[in-house]
Amino acid sequence: MWIDGVRRVAFAVAALGILLTGPSACGSAQHRDTDATGHRGSGAEPGGPAGSPDAGSPRPGSPSPGPQDPTRIPDVGDRLQRRIPVDSGQVVAVYGDGRDSADSTVVLYAKYGANWRRVRAWPAHNGKKGWTTYHRSGDRRSPVGVFTLTDAGGVLDDPGARLPYTRDSAFAAPRWWPATHWHDFDYVIAIDYNRVAGTPPNDPTRPRGEEKGGSIWLHMDHGSGTSGCVSMSKSDMEYLLRTLDPDRHPVVVMGDRAELTA
Repeated sequence: MWIDGVRRVAFAVAALGILLTGPSACGSAQHRDTDATGHRGSGAEPGGPAGSPDAGSPRPGSPSPGPQDPTRIPDVGDRLQRRIPVDSGQVVAVYGDGRDSADSTVVLYAKYGANWRRVRAWPAHNGKKGWTTYHRSGDRRSPVGVFTLTDAGGVLDDPGARLPYTRDSAFAAPRWWPATHWHDFDYVIAIDYNRVAGTPPNDPTRPRGEEKGGSIWLHMDHGSGTSGCVSMSKSDMEYLLRTLDPDRHPVVVMGDRAELTA
């Protein structure tokens, strides 16, 4: 009886998470389910040899092993490759394990001359229900595409970000969320999907309308899928914040393997 009661309470809290308004973030007008597990990043330091995203066999969504054209982002087809701005010198590639999977691998690439070099790679999570090319508010899927990265912020003090950083307690996750989610927005990097670049990440403006969703962010991980954002560990977020340089016009290329290679 006690267990049944706990389950009923948990279900009620989850239902409230769909109905009540929280801080502006992750896939809709509010952030509902996003994540801090302490995954450690792996791979190479900037300028060093490329490492693998994980020990052992690569994740299903990781770049393919073997020779790659150094002038292209690995495992990204012409459709998305052409959308990477010619002046971009940094690409955050999010390789989703599958269309309906919440697991992904994030790889940071930097451009030297005409060639792209892998810098670091980390395990990550994306939308609970996977990916979509037709994102809608509340669908719990991450949008596929190429988006600029122009603004950052969070609950915590600026860790030395190069992107404009807005510290604001309003980023804090509501305390009626599970405690595992309370630090989701300690650090965030806005993905410029249906937002106004050059504004704080929690600016609520939706140029394409509320039905298209918004507040798609890179933010801290809680160990499972999100409402549409991409989540990583605190140390990984700190690294990106200190590395992404507005003078290099960073972008994110994100999606499941099938969409990325199309």
